[in-house]
Amino acid sequence: MELFSPVNSKFNFAEMKMEPEGELITRNLTDMDWMFKDQRAVEKLKAEDPQIYRYYNIKIPEEKGHLQHCISVINPGKIGEEYYMTKGHFHARKETAEVYYTIQGRGKLLLQSVTDKKPEVQVLEMEKGSLSYVPPCWAHRCVNTGNEELVFAGIYPGDAGHIYGEIEEKGFARLIVEREGRPAIIDNLKYG
Repeated sequence: MELFSPVNSKFNFAEMKMEPEGELITRNLTDMDWMFKDQRAVEKLKAEDPQIYRYYNIKIPEEKGHLQHCISVINPGKIGEEYYMTKGHFHARKETAEVYYTIQGRGKLLLQSVTDKKPEVQVLEMEKGSLSYVPPCWAHRCVNTGNEELVFAGIYPGDAGHIYGEIEEKGFARLIVEREGRPAIIDNLKYG
């Protein structure tokens, strides 16, 4: 392993961005439109192509011994009744964990086991100051259920890797939607 110099990063709350920015990745509706339940609502918003979320990836080697970390910002909003969310992923090295620290906003952390058994689904609350532990073998997706940006830091092993394709294709077994002005967890009828 090469010697890597220590590094400081700072989140600028006034501008809601990282300094230095690192690699900024954005996800607009057209980057994930097929993942939302209400395709009629998607079609109505496609021309606007709203930004759903963005994340700032700090430049750390993606190798064993390092800790990757990023700041994610999910905008408030809904597509139909489904709240804005991240694509979701699980780790290529399924035996690795991740920690999320919520800096601002309210949301839900949707988790689904990725073992050979029938998937188990859990939901954790995300609110300012919450520290959420994602154990090994759990896919995870963050959902903004509030009226302001949901901002959180993620920390995970440098060599964890990310698998998005299976989640993009199958989704999660549950969805988080708004019902009667509140978040509700419903079955995903398209889950397969």
